[in-house]
Amino acid sequence: MPDLERPLPVLPTGESMPAAADAAVPAPHAPPQPGGAVPDWQKNAAIAAIPDLPMIAIVIDDMGVDRRRTRRVIDLPGPLTTSFLAYADDLPRQTAAARAGGHELMVHVPMQPLGAYKDPGPNVLMVDQSAEEQRANLARGLDRFDAFVGINNHMGSRFTSHREGMRVVMEELRRRGLLYLDSLTTPDSVGPELAKAYGVPHAERDVFLDNDLDVALVRKQLVKLETIARKRGYAIAIGHPHDTTIEALSEWLPTMHDRGLALVPVSAIVRRRLPAG
Repeated sequence: MPDLERPLPVLPTGESMPAAADAAVPAPHAPPQPGGAVPDWQKNAAIAAIPDLPMIAIVIDDMGVDRRRTRRVIDLPGPLTTSFLAYADDLPRQTAAARAGGHELMVHVPMQPLGAYKDPGPNVLMVDQSAEEQRANLARGLDRFDAFVGINNHMGSRFTSHREGMRVVMEELRRRGLLYLDSLTTPDSVGPELAKAYGVPHAERDVFLDNDLDVALVRKQLVKLETIARKRGYAIAIGHPHDTTIEALSEWLPTMHDRGLALVPVSAIVRRRLPAG
């Protein structure tokens, strides 16, 4: 299978699947948002017209480290959802530029992968950390810049399958009024299950655009994405600031409306998925 957890900028290699999920955890107990308050995931959502068309959200991970390619992504037609690595430099300036370009912001939070040879970066969430250490590392990432709607995992095939650690994440997201996008770097992730249990607005990735760094293969993944969106009404893709991905998107994004598709920020799909009432 393709590697879903590439360290920057190494090309993909194979990855095995994790063991079964840990034992069940107690019901959530983190306090909800104050009564009547608009949660940050809604307050910070990118403005986007939502026509009666199949919706597609394009999330670009690993933003902020390579500033030239980050700028190229920001210059693409939006609204994209730009997920900035929490350890990148000059995040307030870079994220402000993305927001000014009409894009939505997320924090790309480093989480422990299965492969010991993979380095997810500093302040990574690890399964052998105490809850206090996990909470502190998450807070360091969430305090690096403002105006984001939520988080998704950078790597994390080990951590997202660990209930106790993901419980800490969901408590903090619920407390802060943020959404959770599961990158699904493993089919054993407990993220969607716990997000639902904790009342955290959430969604999951449908397609990775660029596990293969070839423009033709990125285009093929975009066709797959369209098929999902037309069948279900929405779809979410994750890509990265690679030259091949940027080239394919620069061709494809301007054609979306003529193809009967709507480009939306990920928050629009999360909102659509909320239970009625």
